[in-house]
Amino acid sequence: MAVNMYDAAYELERAIRQSDEYARLQKMYKDVYADEAARKMFEGFRELQLNLQQKQMMGQEITQAEVEQAQKTVEVVQQNLKIAQLMEAEQLMSRVIAELNQVIMKPLEELYTSQQ
Repeated sequence: MAVNMYDAAYELERAIRQSDEYARLQKMYKDVYADEAARKMFEGFRELQLNLQQKQMMGQEITQAEVEQAQKTVEVVQQNLKIAQLMEAEQLMSRVIAELNQVIMKPLEELYTSQQ
């Protein structure tokens, strides 16, 4: 019997949306965006983070000054309880996605390792 992988993927999407981890992430995100000061601080942090990622993807060197600025920004941002909780929820959701990715990739991993 042929399995439609896309149907399974959409089922996985629904499961993620219904998970406790996703619900917590949503709540933390709403809490940050309901607080204007926290929202501005978080958006500034995200902008800095995205700029550094983009620079890295383009093969540009990240300067020591940029690294130090990012570290200082993280320290300041994490002092805000709402943002710290959001970042914790993001990390948890990221771990879940990484674990799901391992499960999804298992057939290919087994295929390639069994051929050796």
